Amino acid sequence: MRETINGADLRRMIISAAAAIEINKQALNELNVFPVPDGDTGTNMSMTINSAASDLRKTEDPDLEKASKVAASAMLRGARGNSGVILSLLFRGISKRLKGSEECDGVLWAQALQEGVDAAYKAVMKPTEGTILTVSRLAAEKAAECTGMEVPAMWDATLQAGQAALDDTPNLLPVLKKAGVVDAGGQGIMLIFEGMKQVFDGGEIVASAEVAAKPKVSSEAAGKGVFADDLMKVEDIKNGYCTQFLLHKDEGASVTRLRAFLESNGDSVVVIEDDDVANCHVHTSDPGMMLSEAIKYGYLTNFKIENMHEQFLARQKQGKSLEKQASAEKAPSQSSEFVYAAVDPSRDYGFVAVAAGEGLKAVFTDLAADAVVSGGQTMNPATEDILAAIQSVPAKTVFVLPNNKNIIMAAEQAQKLADRQVVVLPTRTVPMGITAMLNFDPSVNAETNTINMMAAADKVSTGLITYAARDSEYDGKRIKKGEIMALENGKIVSTSTDITKATYRLARNMCKKDSSFVTIISGCDVSDEDAEKVTEIVKAKCPNHVEVSHIRGGQPVYYYMISVE
Repeated sequence: MRETINGADLRRMIISAAAAIEINKQALNELNVFPVPDGDTGTNMSMTINSAASDLRKTEDPDLEKASKVAASAMLRGARGNSGVILSLLFRGISKRLKGSEECDGVLWAQALQEGVDAAYKAVMKPTEGTILTVSRLAAEKAAECTGMEVPAMWDATLQAGQAALDDTPNLLPVLKKAGVVDAGGQGIMLIFEGMKQVFDGGEIVASAEVAAKPKVSSEAAGKGVFADDLMKVEDIKNGYCTQFLLHKDEGASVTRLRAFLESNGDSVVVIEDDDVANCHVHTSDPGMMLSEAIKYGYLTNFKIENMHEQFLARQKQGKSLEKQASAEKAPSQSSEFVYAAVDPSRDYGFVAVAAGEGLKAVFTDLAADAVVSGGQTMNPATEDILAAIQSVPAKTVFVLPNNKNIIMAAEQAQKLADRQVVVLPTRTVPMGITAMLNFDPSVNAETNTINMMAAADKVSTGLITYAARDSEYDGKRIKKGEIMALENGKIVSTSTDITKATYRLARNMCKKDSSFVTIISGCDVSDEDAEKVTEIVKAKCPNHVEVSHIRGGQPVYYYMISVE
């Protein structure tokens, strides 16, 4: 029986946990009925923890601190959906408590688990009991009571408490009880704990551990943004030294002033920091001056200084092969990438929006969005994706519109990691995001714009026409799998078997005396003919003073989105 856990153990535990939830994610999706049957919790949690497993597989013989730090960092950047963000916060808290430890006994593990729970609760403004938070909290409390046991016995007791908490979630959330299921996020964390337990017990990693999500960004993608450099002349390169280093920050050190120094003495500045380390990149004519300034904030490692004039001349010789490679790239892959852009001091504002569907992407682009991240109800973008989009916008202040309540937390995590000012507007729907952008005023400051844009967005009523992913019961209404659901501002108001009737009835009911505009946004599963037919019916059903228009959104999941202002 083991009494302690080391870095190798933790590495295997997390890889095992990732496999456990990966092979069960579809079943986990089927449990997802809160607040509506949309079915994505398993996918979100699996992709979040698999981002950690992927990085840990590349990390040989890590100590305990390193293994926990690698996992926490990867999950923070790969978190998807609320459940994924909460999961990442749990492991970030664990990592902070394990800092400086080579191995961990039952006492330290219980403390680490509790710190993870505390971090997750603090990040959620209004914690809902009967969820992943409750299951994690009660499991951690039991672990604290059992620290006198050997680790496997303690973990057995912890899992028993977690399972009891999971079984009780229907009693805390009535919607779960009506649907006859336990909380999906709570089940997800139990799957993770159970996968970890197998290694706690000295067993093998969960079968199919190699089944993991592939990294979002390929190694080839990293170099695409530099192809344009080949169009330059060598003498055009003013800051000829590509300089990069890791700054291990002194306690209490802030790199804000260092970043300003790099930007004023070079270009292509990238400074991305974690709690302890800042990765600094700059193109400069004087690398020595950069390093001399940086060492004032801590000690430096991982130096890389390259002469870009020499690099440029070498690449010119490979021009033909580079051209062939660039021309072979398909347009969709190019459009899905975000290339880092240094802040342009002359540009005050920029925008990042989240939307699914080419039509909606075009709408936000027309409204001056600089970057549109693909995402929606069943495809929540990772924190890493949102961060990449933010840092592709060369503005001093970047507004982010999540356009989905499940993406807001991921956007807020990206906000903390960005190297420029970021304002997250908590838009919960696409119509809210569109209205917010229409109310932007470039002549006023960011704070005033934030207030005005959200005030306008909050006046928008959003209707959604979708289908039920499983049989359930919501607010006294029995819902069968495949039935058409009409939702008004997030609440199910009716069900039907006819998409057209469900749509115009919802639009008619949403339209009030003071309404002026109704916008019908059709999804990818709706033909243009059907969309135009629905739009004409809505026009006929609404008062004459109401202007009704149609947008081809192309979004998945929702047959129609309806915006009423």
